[in-house]
Amino acid sequence: MQDRGLNDIDKESWWGNLAVKLIPFSIILIVVIFYGIAVYWSQEPDLITLQVDKAWKLGDPGEKVGGNNKHLIVGYTTLEAMIEVSETLLNKNGGFISNDIMPPGVFQDDMPAWEYGVLVQIRDMARVLRNDYSRSQSQSNEQVDLKEAEPRFNMNRRSWAFPSAEGEYRKGIQYLKAYQSKLVNADDPNTQFYARADNLREWLKGVEKRLGALSQKLSASVIEERENTDLSGDSAARQSTQTNSLVRVKTPWMKIDDVFYEARGTAWALINFLKAVEVDFKDVLEKKNAMASLKQIIRDLEETQQTVWSPMILNGSGFGTLANHSLVMASYIARANAAIIDLRDLLSQG
Repeated sequence: MQDRGLNDIDKESWWGNLAVKLIPFSIILIVVIFYGIAVYWSQEPDLITLQVDKAWKLGDPGEKVGGNNKHLIVGYTTLEAMIEVSETLLNKNGGFISNDIMPPGVFQDDMPAWEYGVLVQIRDMARVLRNDYSRSQSQSNEQVDLKEAEPRFNMNRRSWAFPSAEGEYRKGIQYLKAYQSKLVNADDPNTQFYARADNLREWLKGVEKRLGALSQKLSASVIEERENTDLSGDSAARQSTQTNSLVRVKTPWMKIDDVFYEARGTAWALINFLKAVEVDFKDVLEKKNAMASLKQIIRDLEETQQTVWSPMILNGSGFGTLANHSLVMASYIARANAAIIDLRDLLSQG
């Protein structure tokens, strides 16, 4: 065997040096690519434009629109909003990333928080559809499609296989579509959507609690002390364990941006659902003279969807030098929540 020449050794050394130099460049390039993908995936979808015309059926007795005899299919628009919101959650940029186990999705937290806010509203709506909107009385039978749809949306959002969260949510969407198609079918009188004031109040009751909790967590971006009002209003009330009369609350620093984007996702879903309520519960709202109240709630929530120009969610201290995005968001959420409380009161009146 002949000894290798000096030229061969020099070539191997040159390629070796080049490989060593390319390693950090390759790492930087991969990081930049993943960062670009993460930024693209973090873009929040626009508000949905509901196709209200689909809710009108020709040939049935009802209101005359544009010279044609049309009948509003009550509940169709609410189901359309539910389906559109659910599909947008799964089909937006990057798809559903809360259960990603590979980069860059596994390293993101803002978009998964946004997704969680949307998902909670979907779950709440699915529960109300099953228990209230589709049932005339407390002892009436459950609608079979909604009975199957609700548990699908309660699948753990972190599950990525066997089964995957997306797979279960898509099955839930198919059941919603089946229920929606039955609403249009005049030969299926057992499938109904009851747009009553008490049903709307039941859904708004859950919304009120969700927004109230978010408002508290957003406001706790700065340390605050508050009186313990857990048992207020009932002198005989008791709780499991004793707590202090003064409570010190503070959202953890690493969770502040998560709470902020959860609130944005919650508001995004609610805007779409409330616009559907404006259609399906029109008669109820006008009878209670509450349409203006609903429109104002939508306006307040739309303020939460303004573009965030800062590269990060700032956590200034109250009236400090830096802005506090959480407190600004808390202001809009609290205003919408107060308006929802007033709307529920209006709906309870005769």
